[in-house]
Amino acid sequence: MRYPPGPRYRIRTSTLLYYRRDPLGMFTRLAREHGDIASVRLASYDLVLLSHPQHIRDALVTNSRIFQKGPALKNTKIVLGEGLLTSEGEYHLRQRRLAQPAFHRQRVAAYGEVMAAHAARMRAAWREGITLDISREMSRLTLGVVAETLFGSHMEREADQVRKALTSAMGWFDLLLVPYAHMLLRLPLPASRRFHRAHAHLDRVIYGLIEDARRREDRDCSDLLTMLLHSQEEGVGMTDAQLRDEALTIFLAGHETVANALTWTWYLLSQHPEVEMALHDELDTVLGGRLPTSSDVPSLPYTRMVLSESMRLYPPAWGVGRRAMEEYEVGGYRLPAGTVVVMSQWVTHRDPRWYPEPEKFDPARWTPEEEARRPRYSYFPFGGGPRQCIGEGFAWMEGVLLLATLAQQWKLRLAPAHKVETQPLITLRPKYGMRMTLERRV
Repeated sequence: MRYPPGPRYRIRTSTLLYYRRDPLGMFTRLAREHGDIASVRLASYDLVLLSHPQHIRDALVTNSRIFQKGPALKNTKIVLGEGLLTSEGEYHLRQRRLAQPAFHRQRVAAYGEVMAAHAARMRAAWREGITLDISREMSRLTLGVVAETLFGSHMEREADQVRKALTSAMGWFDLLLVPYAHMLLRLPLPASRRFHRAHAHLDRVIYGLIEDARRREDRDCSDLLTMLLHSQEEGVGMTDAQLRDEALTIFLAGHETVANALTWTWYLLSQHPEVEMALHDELDTVLGGRLPTSSDVPSLPYTRMVLSESMRLYPPAWGVGRRAMEEYEVGGYRLPAGTVVVMSQWVTHRDPRWYPEPEKFDPARWTPEEEARRPRYSYFPFGGGPRQCIGEGFAWMEGVLLLATLAQQWKLRLAPAHKVETQPLITLRPKYGMRMTLERRV
């Protein structure tokens, strides 16, 4: 059996420390030095990095049936339980079918007014010259949107506490590849205590939303949580534990990814005034000062191109992991059952074969003509195949409408001396937040 090239025999501990210190750098170097199929021994796992779009497509789409979620994401069941992100097989298919109606195109379009209204309230509260952590602001904004559209609730007052709890929980995920990491949760360590407090807080929030949904059962409500309460397949509905797992998963994924995408977009716009000017020209021409609606989204192609390019450079989900449940052949190599296959958006999105000058922020890459020249899985910010993000359409609409509404009235400028660095947890956050000064458009 021929195994892909790479540092398979490096001391496991040093490789794991390298991964924990700089996973983006490790995967980038692995692909650069060893090609489209490269391997590394990481902790107790044989890990193979696939970087070519065809290999990514084969794993996520063509041969998806022989893969399950990778070990790191499986370990997030400690927090997320058996939600859509972590569940497998028939159970996952059943849960996805039950949740799917909330994300149909017509229903998502109906959420547009709520999205723009939340952004309009935020821009009205901003003041000229003040400096804010925009990552925190975007999290508050998207949390409010998800709470109202998908859970029929209003959570602006709780947003900071929820974000703090999510940060504590996600901080623990950084340890999930360490052997026996789950055992650390049983020890009275400060990090373990923070994790348990965060977990309990998130449970209180989610179970509170479930109770609120029950009290709305006699009304005509169409939010996701009420739909899940009423949904049944073959006469069987969801238990409270199942509702909790699905709600928490969608709650996390539904606001965290868009918040991060918008945060990095504001940063990139602040560094590229020519792109910012083109964005403002489109907003002024199309909207003329009024709030955008879902029907405006097709008329704002440059706004979407800006988001597309931002998510190319800073993909909210920076890696997808799968474990092969049987022997798998790829590119002339035969991978034994149990091999962990990783496909990194961070690596493939910055490949110069598909994106000349890959470090450059250039929304012009996203004209229909340019997109048509690239292979399908050279860009996959929402994954792919049967496990592609169920909320992709929701996220695109939300991102375009929130960016358009805020950029109509405001420019954001990076605070002097603020350090910008990535923090690759489950999602790609700015490590030190994103402190930016508000400048009103004139």
